[in-house]
Amino acid sequence: MSKRENLKKFRNVIPPWIIIGSTMILLTIFLLWALDNIHRQKETSTLHLLERGEDLIQSLEAGARINMTGIMGQGAILQLQKLLTETAALTDIKYIMIIDAQGIIIAHNDTGKIGGKYPDFSIIKDTAFSRELQWRHGNQTDADNVFEVYRRFSPRHIYNRSRHGKRMNNIDMGRIDNSLVENSQETEQAIFIGLDTSQIEETRKEESRHILLMGAIFLVAGLAGISSLLLVQAYRTTKSSLKRIKAFSDNVVDNMPIGLVALDQDRTVISFNQECESILNKETSIVIGRPADTVLPPDIMDLIHEMDKSKTGIEKEINYHTPEGKRLTLEISVSMLEGGGDSFMGYLVLLRDITEIRSLEKEIERSRRLASIGGLAAGVAHEIRNPLSSIKGFATYFSERYKDVPEDKKTAEIMIREVERLNRVIGQLLEFARPVNIEKRPMPVGALIQHSIKVIEREADKKDIRIKIDDIPEGLEPVSVDIDRMNQVFINLYLNAIEAMPDGGTLTIAATPEKDYRRLRITITDTGRGIDRNDLAHVFDPYFTTKQSGTGLGLSIVHRIIESHNGEITIESESGKGTTVAISLPYHAAPANR
Repeated sequence: MSKRENLKKFRNVIPPWIIIGSTMILLTIFLLWALDNIHRQKETSTLHLLERGEDLIQSLEAGARINMTGIMGQGAILQLQKLLTETAALTDIKYIMIIDAQGIIIAHNDTGKIGGKYPDFSIIKDTAFSRELQWRHGNQTDADNVFEVYRRFSPRHIYNRSRHGKRMNNIDMGRIDNSLVENSQETEQAIFIGLDTSQIEETRKEESRHILLMGAIFLVAGLAGISSLLLVQAYRTTKSSLKRIKAFSDNVVDNMPIGLVALDQDRTVISFNQECESILNKETSIVIGRPADTVLPPDIMDLIHEMDKSKTGIEKEINYHTPEGKRLTLEISVSMLEGGGDSFMGYLVLLRDITEIRSLEKEIERSRRLASIGGLAAGVAHEIRNPLSSIKGFATYFSERYKDVPEDKKTAEIMIREVERLNRVIGQLLEFARPVNIEKRPMPVGALIQHSIKVIEREADKKDIRIKIDDIPEGLEPVSVDIDRMNQVFINLYLNAIEAMPDGGTLTIAATPEKDYRRLRITITDTGRGIDRNDLAHVFDPYFTTKQSGTGLGLSIVHRIIESHNGEITIESESGKGTTVAISLPYHAAPANR
């Protein structure tokens, strides 16, 4: 599978808008979290620097009080200068200075700057002499990596603060010994401490990078988690959907009105529906997984081989003989199963039993032919019957006139018999041609069969033929038939069966309800010489006969009578093994409570 197909499949599983939406939400959360952490880190750093600066200022104020010999006299200034220089030697301090009320630097760790004016004095003069601790980042002379802390410098006062940087009320230490002071008036002074933030900034940057890295990891992990959840949900949904589709497709395949057989690339059966079970009389559980050539008829396998050569689908009708000897007409369609990219996956074989369709087509064609022949026969019979009457009259006349001449009389009698035979044939022809008028009435099945049997019992005894009537189920509904016409049908069929058993045999009559209990099936079976397979398809055609003295209209008339009763008649026979005629008739009334 190509990358493009994989991407398309992934997009089908997880829609892009879900991925984009999840990414935006997680990215927003990540940014807020990162900014909050960086802000907290910056506040912590500022608080730390403020505490450091205030600690240094208080230390310097304490040192200044100890070394005072007067109120900021020359000796005190020198001592203070020395204290600033030593304190500024710490690694995290860039500078320490003290300015007076005019912004003049009166003390600085860098002695070269003493006496100069603080450049930023105009900016901070309003806050420089406040008792509250002030701070800012950088200054005009050294803006990089400097955190400047400043407030009023007052060695005479002690400023306490809590651990959170909040100052408590100052404690007035009172006047110190006047002997150590040169002037009782304290001038305003401010102390500035520039703290080196390069190390803190480096640490903060490192922590910021760490925060961003961890946030990115959490973002990727969150996206992976959401994607995993979506994939799992999509998988479950797809699996459930596939189960429903498979159940639906299996149900459709199993209940298709045509047989379906699917083969894989190795021609192994992978699907076999119920209609195939019925047509081929093979169970699915036994067939699945077996090679096709051990399951399917050779004619179907020949079509598969033919398709392998032509690479195109094939449709064909075949005659299939079931293991029980039943002959079926099957319409076969064979095609190839192809997957994505025209890849070969196997074979699909469709089977449709069209035996009844072809039988109905033959019946329709026979009916058309019979109607055509019937119309022609009616016209011919009418034209022939009148001359035959004249011929019979003249033959009778000559028979009487030449009764003393045996040879002439015999000739006249032969003419009379032949005319009578022609009249009988014409009578049958007219009966076949004219519509069958029937008068139906309910008749018990047993009585109908018994009544027709009595007519041929004597002739059957003469030929040593045993008549057997199978047990007819009790309580059968009567059939609605024309009794005289049905007697004509049964007698005609009995006589044909007797003629087919010249050396004796058994004539069996049976009657059973069909599966739907809406029709009655009557079978007449003999053990005679049977009918050749080539002749079986024409037995109901007019004038088709295998008898030397037959007219070929008997079974045609029988067929028309059964059709007029909305019934069906079929014949199954095999040469040398007897014949079975099956008649299906509707009941007089549909049986109740079946």
